[in-house]
Amino acid sequence: MSKRVLTTESGAPVADNQNSASAGVGGPLLLQDQHLLEKLARFNRERIPERVVHARGSGAYGHFTVTDDVSDLTSAAFLNTVGKRTELFTRFSTVADNLGGADAVRDPRGFAVKFYTEEGNYDLVGNNTPVFFIKDPLKFPDFIHSQKRDPFTGKQEPDNVWDFWAHAPEATHQVTWLMGDRGIPASYRHMNGYGSHTYQWTNAAGDAFFVKYHFKTNQGIRSLSAEQGQELAGKDANSHQTDLLQAIERGVHPSWTLYVQVMPAAEADGYRFNPFDLTKVWPHADYPLRRVGRLVLDRNPDNVFAEVEQAAFSPNNLVPGIGPSPDKMLQGRLFAYADAHRYRLGVNHTQLAVNAPRATTADNYGRDGLMAANAQPRGEKNYEPNSYGGPAETGTPLSAPLAVHGHTGTHEAPAHSKDDDFFQAGELYRLMSAEERARLVANIAGGLSQVSREDVIEKNLAHFHAADPEYGKRVEAAVRALREG
Repeated sequence: MSKRVLTTESGAPVADNQNSASAGVGGPLLLQDQHLLEKLARFNRERIPERVVHARGSGAYGHFTVTDDVSDLTSAAFLNTVGKRTELFTRFSTVADNLGGADAVRDPRGFAVKFYTEEGNYDLVGNNTPVFFIKDPLKFPDFIHSQKRDPFTGKQEPDNVWDFWAHAPEATHQVTWLMGDRGIPASYRHMNGYGSHTYQWTNAAGDAFFVKYHFKTNQGIRSLSAEQGQELAGKDANSHQTDLLQAIERGVHPSWTLYVQVMPAAEADGYRFNPFDLTKVWPHADYPLRRVGRLVLDRNPDNVFAEVEQAAFSPNNLVPGIGPSPDKMLQGRLFAYADAHRYRLGVNHTQLAVNAPRATTADNYGRDGLMAANAQPRGEKNYEPNSYGGPAETGTPLSAPLAVHGHTGTHEAPAHSKDDDFFQAGELYRLMSAEERARLVANIAGGLSQVSREDVIEKNLAHFHAADPEYGKRVEAAVRALREG
């Protein structure tokens, strides 16, 4: 086996990694010591901003297997066949403390799953509780500020924590969960996970259902008392990380059974409370659990920074058959999560191995930015729509539209008699003088006649014809004259 050679970032071999280059014995260091400068400069840049929330986390790879037929509820391909297996990555976390905080503390736990499906990545971002402290994202920054370190004392302050809760009566449900027996899980393996939010499933026929996710631990629920948690945090601040790592390494693979509660969309308006309120659960007596499949974690990451710290989950990473609901907190997180990752990791974080789709390749018109690894193929156009075979929209919604004040939450404009793309262009043309029209036609023809594709020319001519028949005829004649001349 050949000996590995230490190199610089540019690949050149390093002659001496023990001594800096200096001007004589004990003399000042030399600016020409490129290896020293590069090594120190890179070291200064090793850290990236930690997550504002859920900073302290652990993760593992695994798979999800469908055990029950749910094709009547969703057209999602990774759920369409009993026995179907999908690779995934799961990250567990505490919410309030910093990256160096202890694991065994009283705090909600994040429970985020990235399914690498054949239709793209599906991210389910939840907690180990079925509810949350607030129901409107406008309150979220204030809530987190009250739970994090005080700007003066530099530590979490009970005054701040409880003062916010005093002014947020909707937090009472979650506070009851947090302060109860399940407030300090014994390990990540011994707690349930919940989607918490309400999501929407849509089947192949277009029928819509609202669902809540429940991951029930197959290891059984185990929790710690306040005294046990304090003792364990003092002995091993990384207790939950240690437990998850060692369990998987010795072949004890933790698993959870996924169930969903299902509410037909038509029942939402008449339910006795708002089904999209994140501070409330749906009683199982009203909507019983329906089994979907089994999640198993069986492989530890090779590099915690690359795969756990840089893992980026966002609830707007959806696949056909699964969509959002009117849950206000979910709607806010559709923006906030993705934006947080663009800030922390850069706009190209989706190209990192842990975040990239597996069975399909991301194919869009995003370009450039820091650390762009997926170069655009030579000659490919970088805009849409185009006439050169670039990726195009499907025209098929991922899920059924949501009602928004009597209208559907789609991108369709309201139907008005003059609300089209061409009417006002024609009005403008008809307002012009004969000289202005002549110059307009000449300017358009001068550029359009140089286009290499006939179908592109025809599409543009159709626009001018639709705006005004004379307008279209004059432009078309001018273009033809220039191309034939």
